[in-house]
Amino acid sequence: MSQPLRQVAPVAPDLQFPFLDLKAEFASMREEIFEAVERVLESQQFVLGPEVEALEADAAGLVGCRHAIGCATGSDALLLALMALEIGPGDEVITPPFTFVATVGSIARLGARPVLVDISPDDFNLDPRQIENAITRRTRAIMPVHLFGLPAKMDAIFEIAQARRLPVIEDAAQSIGSRWRGKATGSLGSLGCFSFFPSKNLGGAGDGGMITTDDSHLADRLRVLRNHGSRTKYDYELLGFNSRLDAL
Repeated sequence: MSQPLRQVAPVAPDLQFPFLDLKAEFASMREEIFEAVERVLESQQFVLGPEVEALEADAAGLVGCRHAIGCATGSDALLLALMALEIGPGDEVITPPFTFVATVGSIARLGARPVLVDISPDDFNLDPRQIENAITRRTRAIMPVHLFGLPAKMDAIFEIAQARRLPVIEDAAQSIGSRWRGKATGSLGSLGCFSFFPSKNLGGAGDGGMITTDDSHLADRLRVLRNHGSRTKYDYELLGFNSRLDAL
């Protein structure tokens, strides 16, 4: 004779399971984190320095790019990427409307015009079918967003970008570790932009950003731009700003 089904007690209505539990993450890495903090405090290298360089090397390896440049925030990563391409007043950049405000804000801050192209209903990312009609003689770049960890339709986007000779800036703030046709997001376009905000896929204990590229010229400009436009102390060759990544 079959056994009667066992009744399962209902879950308490006040029991909650957080989508993101930063305290649990900290508890699992507590000793490792304190060792790293002590190492930085002992070295007195608080801004940029060897710890940041090690992170940049790891990020470049993870994404599969020759260069990774750390900066203060993911928002700054987008802004610096646009600045590296010398995008400014009168220029237009195509991007989707369904994204965090920093995507559009970084374009507008430089005096350029965000041209909003609608999203595809199947992935909520930039719809390649609508890009061509949005391109004008002022278009300088296409900035797709890989939302919710899902890459945009990069094959179709690149077909248009290459035909029009437009650089592609990937807003990959939510997609570190994601892949398109076997290649990591952030390695697909001219530049990839990441965020280390605590709630992001790879969050830190504070703000932080990273830009990835295979272009050595752009990488060099980015390193100068993030440091007030300076390559060596008190020698300023570009109009940059302070977006250096802290070691902690």
